[in-house]
Amino acid sequence: MNKFNYKKFQGVTALSASITDFKYKKHSHREYALGVTLNGVQKYNLDGTSMLSYQNGVMLFNPEQTHDGMAGGHSALDYAMLYIDPTIILEVVNKKEMIKFQKPIVYNRELASSIINLHNSITSQKDDVLCCELIINLIGKVVQIDPINKYKAENVRIKKAKEIMHSNLSKTLKLEEICIELGISNYQFIRLFNAQTGISPYQYYLNCKVERAKKVIEDKRDVYIAVTECGFVDLTHLNKHFKRIYGTTAFEYNSQLN
Repeated sequence: MNKFNYKKFQGVTALSASITDFKYKKHSHREYALGVTLNGVQKYNLDGTSMLSYQNGVMLFNPEQTHDGMAGGHSALDYAMLYIDPTIILEVVNKKEMIKFQKPIVYNRELASSIINLHNSITSQKDDVLCCELIINLIGKVVQIDPINKYKAENVRIKKAKEIMHSNLSKTLKLEEICIELGISNYQFIRLFNAQTGISPYQYYLNCKVERAKKVIEDKRDVYIAVTECGFVDLTHLNKHFKRIYGTTAFEYNSQLN
């Protein structure tokens, strides 16, 4: 049986998950993601490289890193994740430019404990001051244990393409319009985008729509507004794609927030 539970605290989302046969579709997040494998084995492809996180493994994802996910063995996989808005990390470490985790998986009990403590405090809705202190404590440990460097400059055309996609999430993706803007052919663009991001332009755009819908639901607590503002045909359409990325439907996610 697959279970997913989400709780939100300011710019941090806490996820508790237990999965057996569920498989995440290839996607990425605009947040940093830090998680701990509690039981079982977490198997996923990260930027085209196969990864395995065993019990007590700490998983570190940078924003926009393409990945999927599934249980890596015959037993159930239990894990806890934190999705942290990049502005929070940059503020805490006093940086202005994006930074990047160098190691995707580390084994450090102190770091794992800090992630779990913050995760549990958010899911049990502890005092705001305590949660903020735990966030600062966690980020300090991440920087100390796994030094983070500046991102390499992204391909200018891919960066522009992403900007166009994010500004048109309520519409249908027009590949030709993007390619005209970038000055390259459709096939050149698709090959370049896949090479740079590890995901197709269409799937990236669809994932952005789902991620935007999640934000709308968090802000307005209304799945039908999310359907309209993010250009989905209906709630069934949104639920289908939402579940492939977050493990739960948009309707269920909204219920957990209320």
